[in-house]
Amino acid sequence: MSKRRIAEIQRRIAAIQVELATLQEMRPGSLTLQYKDPKIRRGAYYQLSYTWEMKSRTEYVPRERVREVRRQIASYKRFRALTKRWIALSIEQCRLKMKLPPLS
Repeated sequence: MSKRRIAEIQRRIAAIQVELATLQEMRPGSLTLQYKDPKIRRGAYYQLSYTWEMKSRTEYVPRERVREVRRQIASYKRFRALTKRWIALSIEQCRLKMKLPPLS
């Protein structure tokens, strides 16, 4: 059973690696619509907020770049989900391999 499960894990990891290779531009953060005067909702603009290398950052995003930034954020979220899954599978694979008899 363990060898079969290890083979399945290896197939899943390979599929994750293929999907990771297809990812395009990415960036962390969240994109929000802000207002210069929030009480009357006037002066709308988009703002990207994220933390990178322990520094919080905020950037203005021009309206014509909002769709592009949303794709980059989605790509980053997909990257994070795939790598998290890869790590979980790798941990399981290592544990199963340790239960197998050593190769001589």
